[in-house]
Amino acid sequence: MNTYAEYLQLVEGALSVQLTSLGYIPEKLFEAMDYSLSAGGKRLRPVLLLAACDTLGGDVNEALPFACALEMIHTYSLIHDDLPAMDNDDLRRGRPTNHKVYGEGMAILAGDGLLSAAMELMLRAAVQMGDLRGVRAAEAIARRAGVTGMVAGQVMDVTGEGSEPTQEKVDYIHRHKTADLLTAPVEAGFILAGADEKTVAAGCEYGVNLGLAFQMVDDLLDVEGDAATLGKTPGKDAAEGKLTWVAVKGVEATREDAKIAVERAVAALNLIGGETNFLKTLAQSTLNRVQ
Repeated sequence: MNTYAEYLQLVEGALSVQLTSLGYIPEKLFEAMDYSLSAGGKRLRPVLLLAACDTLGGDVNEALPFACALEMIHTYSLIHDDLPAMDNDDLRRGRPTNHKVYGEGMAILAGDGLLSAAMELMLRAAVQMGDLRGVRAAEAIARRAGVTGMVAGQVMDVTGEGSEPTQEKVDYIHRHKTADLLTAPVEAGFILAGADEKTVAAGCEYGVNLGLAFQMVDDLLDVEGDAATLGKTPGKDAAEGKLTWVAVKGVEATREDAKIAVERAVAALNLIGGETNFLKTLAQSTLNRVQ
């Protein structure tokens, strides 16, 4: 097993290489795509995919195109999420949002480009692998990112603004808008490592609860954090009537629910073979996030 920093270094070194490997991209489009993709951040999702694959003895280098594709999907979602028609944010990862720099039209195309590039990278890698692991991993990521996954959660988030917050609505948003894209790397990483269905299911249970805890803490940070540390504008959830865990349960209950979700994520690891300390520590560290 590698450290978080070592997985991160692998991802950072591969992102631009993977993107340019697709061939010529119009200069302005590439610039806008790269602006958001190279903005840094925790790279949690691709690191998680590599770590999940590594946990079960899989080939990290073989998994790298899927990890990079997942970060491209995450970045596209942030570009579109920041648009005036969505969350209307001016700041992302400590820098002006994509549409503030390149305009709304190019920001939309940059997001489209990253999503398309991600699918192309995964399918190309799957063809080169010569068995169904790559196809299954790509399907898992596409499903979790798509119309029954992340996009579905975003729809509820957008259409629910200003409505009465309920536990059912907030749970749906958290499970799909956030948790699906944190379950995808574990599911895909385990599949790439050749895991059986029972192990993949346990990995998904881990990912869902990690994702729920992650978003609960995110909701807390929007209330308690500051722009300099977060790299984005705090206080927007309440101002725009967003459906959050805090809006339904309050600060202290949200903090307690996040702890319970982490405990469930860790418990799921007991059903998984291999060295799971990295995944366990990652889940537990979610509670101490400051950004």
